[in-house]
Amino acid sequence: MFFPEAMVTRSEILVRGMVQGVGFRPFVYSQASRHDLRGRVRNNTIGVWIEVEGNHDDIENFVSDLRSNAPPLSTVESLECNHNLAPADYSDFVILESANEGEQFVPISADVGTCGDCLRELFDPQDRRYQYPFINCTSCGPRFTIIQDIPYDRARTTMRDFEMCAACRAEYEDPFDRRFHAEPTACAVCGPQLYLLNADGLEVGRDTGAETEIIDRVRDLLLKGRIIAIKGIGGFHLACDALSQEAVAELRTRKYREDKPFAMMADSVNIVRQHCFVSRAESQLLQSERRPVLLLEKKPDSTIPSAVAPGVNALGFMLPYTPLHHLLLRNLDRPLVMTSGNVSSEPICYENAEATKRLHKIADYFVFHDRRIHMRTDDSVVRVYDNREMILRRSRGYAPAPIKTAFKFERQLLACGAELKSTFCLTRDNYAFVSHHVGDLENLETLGSFVEGITHFKRLFHLEPEVVAYDLHPEYLSTKYALSQSESLTKVAVQHHHAHIASCMVDNQIEGEVIGVAMDGLGFGTDGRMWGGEFFVADFAAAERIAHLAYVPMPGGANAIRQPWRMAAVYLQQAFGDEFLELNLPCVKGMERRGWPTLRIMAATHTNSPETSSMGRLFDAVSSIIGVRDTVNYEGQAAIELEGIADLHCAEAYEFGLSRDSAGDVIDARDVIRRAVTDLLEGVPPATVSARFHLSVARLIVAVAESVRSERRLNRVVLSGGVFQNLLLLERTCEMLRSKGFQVITHSRVPTNDGGISLGQAAVANALIKSGRI
Repeated sequence: MFFPEAMVTRSEILVRGMVQGVGFRPFVYSQASRHDLRGRVRNNTIGVWIEVEGNHDDIENFVSDLRSNAPPLSTVESLECNHNLAPADYSDFVILESANEGEQFVPISADVGTCGDCLRELFDPQDRRYQYPFINCTSCGPRFTIIQDIPYDRARTTMRDFEMCAACRAEYEDPFDRRFHAEPTACAVCGPQLYLLNADGLEVGRDTGAETEIIDRVRDLLLKGRIIAIKGIGGFHLACDALSQEAVAELRTRKYREDKPFAMMADSVNIVRQHCFVSRAESQLLQSERRPVLLLEKKPDSTIPSAVAPGVNALGFMLPYTPLHHLLLRNLDRPLVMTSGNVSSEPICYENAEATKRLHKIADYFVFHDRRIHMRTDDSVVRVYDNREMILRRSRGYAPAPIKTAFKFERQLLACGAELKSTFCLTRDNYAFVSHHVGDLENLETLGSFVEGITHFKRLFHLEPEVVAYDLHPEYLSTKYALSQSESLTKVAVQHHHAHIASCMVDNQIEGEVIGVAMDGLGFGTDGRMWGGEFFVADFAAAERIAHLAYVPMPGGANAIRQPWRMAAVYLQQAFGDEFLELNLPCVKGMERRGWPTLRIMAATHTNSPETSSMGRLFDAVSSIIGVRDTVNYEGQAAIELEGIADLHCAEAYEFGLSRDSAGDVIDARDVIRRAVTDLLEGVPPATVSARFHLSVARLIVAVAESVRSERRLNRVVLSGGVFQNLLLLERTCEMLRSKGFQVITHSRVPTNDGGISLGQAAVANALIKSGRI
């Protein structure tokens, strides 16, 4: 098109944000064509650089469309425009090769579930990618798990192992094709392939064309009760028929996972609805491009066997998110168990050789493919609360997308998190890069995955932390890692529950003082004891402890966590004296045989009996007293099952006692224990006692919040910590607080459990830097 010389102007535009690997350059190309503009576009190491020339009004409209009509997977954080430049006399608009110089910083997209266009091609017999299990485009497919460096180009991903055929190359180079610069694009001729191995590691099948016989064979094996290890986007799943009690029980035995619920995958929302209640918001979340595991209320008539999720009334479902999943579950009338491919407590397997070595005693067969995974990533777990998403495990589909903060980080930071549900966090400017879920940092294998992840994030986002934040607990591997870093780095210890409150504040982009309620299993306190039932007046820089549960001993230390009857004995002894052994309660019977006399002496003499103010341990004690759970096989089991039996129609509650010491209000649980025991001895159903206990904790939170409001004139209440994964407690607490006029702040973008600790540590460390205290 011809432009009169006086009308032609040129502009340079730098787009920052989530703009690589999401179809942004083809979008720019199409918009430039639409507005009759000429110029250039390329990825660089900080975003997307655009140069356009043409009519001034057309350029203005073009910039407006960049803001308002960007691709759905992209996030435009800023547009930096330099207008009214001298024309360069471009004759067309072209997409240039990526530039790899200068400052390097680009947010990277998470892995994305298969889009509708690719699904239509996947099941179209006339399409050249018919039934190809690795179909993808710029709107879907692997991202974070295959990228090794930026800019996001094929040569910097694990897809560089596959040379494109002529047909794929033509699509890749066509700006009007939706596979234009889709870095993982491939087909059956040139791309990754599936193959099937038996438990001995011998290949028994391979698909080299579009017809996937392996899929049919795997489906048949699953329906015959076999356990299959299936390689996905971020690692391996262990799969079996979810309706087969025998197959699920066998998987539990082989995986050494006695009770912890398994996640399931179903072909459609309709199949999920056969087993769970699904709201509109939950249906939308199931079908979103992130495809998380969603916790749903189980229907009474569900045919899912109890072995899938023993002792709980919630089931975890996800829908297929890779072409392989879609092929495997297509028209299957039942869900499959799809649990992490690991032995319990170890990281998820993600390499073929590693899976063969570690899973050969669990899986009967292996479904491998030859697309390398660079960064292992587990499935994310979420639920819907208060009509919004509440993330419980942030991983695939979410990481490594940054958390945008309301403040700027003064320096680049590394926050190392806690121990359970480990994550780390790296920061820059207004971005907090909270890692994918690493696991429980309790062994060298998981520590290796943790260190590997930090190294990758630092390289990927070109970050060099100057400050390292860590938990106060001296025995956490994350703490030891932090303290082992270079002496040139500033080290900042952050109290565990302060980090919880700060994490929730960042999550909700609020600042200033709040009433902070942090309740969990335990966290190292500033007095050297194990906290966990805490009330603060807090901001990012400081947390004043104003109330806490009275300290009680944990006889045997960590054994008191694994054996809730020990905490029951401690609370019963404090409430009734040594005469509690005469109480006609199931949990009391056998306590002497189990060793209570010795444990009593240990507690009295402070021998291997750390003191704790943990609300999580009180939940354990009540669970044991009621007769729900004396020992646990996974973290939080006693409390989860206690919630599961609660009578949702109960409105009565017990009452905690309050006294005051130099550190603030001390909350006494003895009256709650006495009332609960009296109810049980008088024949009150355990379901009612459970409900009354939950309501007691909710009323306690309200009472302390009202007291603080009257003294400090604060009205915002932040709720954080693993205890608030308890939906009954969370709902009742929020209802009561809101009825009293409080503004209640809960988690959404990061977990309320220890998976959010690293973000809180980063925020606290930053505030201390900003205030000049470090």
